[in-house]
Amino acid sequence: MTALQAALSVRRGEFQLAVDLRADDRDVIAVVGPNGAGKSTVLRALAGLDRCPGPVVIDGTDVSRRSAEQRPVAWVPQRGALFPHLSVLDNVAFGIGRRRGRPLAQEWLERLGVDALAGRRPSQLSGGQAQKVALARALARRPRLLLLDEPLSALDTTARADVRRTLRSHLADFDGVTVLVTHDAVDAASLAGRMLALADGRVVQEGAVDDVMRAPRSPWLAALVGANACRGRMSSGAITLPEGGRLVAADLPADDDVEVMAVFAPHAVTVHRERPRGSARNTWPVTVRALTEVGGRVRVDTEGSPSVVAEVTPGAVDDLGLHEGERVWVSVKATELTVVAL
Repeated sequence: MTALQAALSVRRGEFQLAVDLRADDRDVIAVVGPNGAGKSTVLRALAGLDRCPGPVVIDGTDVSRRSAEQRPVAWVPQRGALFPHLSVLDNVAFGIGRRRGRPLAQEWLERLGVDALAGRRPSQLSGGQAQKVALARALARRPRLLLLDEPLSALDTTARADVRRTLRSHLADFDGVTVLVTHDAVDAASLAGRMLALADGRVVQEGAVDDVMRAPRSPWLAALVGANACRGRMSSGAITLPEGGRLVAADLPADDDVEVMAVFAPHAVTVHRERPRGSARNTWPVTVRALTEVGGRVRVDTEGSPSVVAEVTPGAVDDLGLHEGERVWVSVKATELTVVAL
């Protein structure tokens, strides 16, 4: 039996959400999209906080007419939203009855490694600690649907990595369905198995996380996953770009005069001092706009036709003598391009 089946339809002014969701037990779905796409509205409709006339079926039962408190759903917001006047233990026990729920609350605090904080108030917790407590409070309710609304976005780098590890561990053991809203491709890739991309209240792409990240179908999504995305139109077996350049791919799925987008990873872009004579069929001059070190690699932002981002080693930067404002050549093999029709 499908664990979750929902036809979400929410109208708010001129904005309208229309999203269908299906998921099985243990599915983790990452919902992504630009601001205003409807991500949080998806969570609010599933939770029963926004009126939704369409069915929301959990384990074969339509809960769309039930209040939020009556649904087998738990929500972890961005900043935990813990009750400031309650201890950590009582915060976790609140949703299951403070007196009878305390033993279970203590059990979940131990599972998440924060049982030593049981007597503290939320004001005495770090951001990472508060999110672990919020997760314990959600899981202690034994929900069938767990909603995570950018649970890592308010944390610093160290706390984010720690809470991400905790989430990954406990989501692997969670029997229900998890819907995760995130703006971070790392969070989506490390926590979710499926990705749902929204724009203007509609699904623009859905599939396995790896598949979506390999071939995003919109410039926004390509930027999220860190890929280069060049829009153009098919012409004589190549992609003609609006700024005048052309790209060749090994596999061209579209006929002439079809609008397409060529996607390729930054690490597929090689940088040269002079025009290369190798096998790469896509070669053009660019100007180095910025050099940014990220995780032991250097992102080379360029301006050209097209403008692209390359990813190279610090040693390559030294060997090439790269500096901002310099004119260099870049190349990409045709086999590295994925072309999707728009």
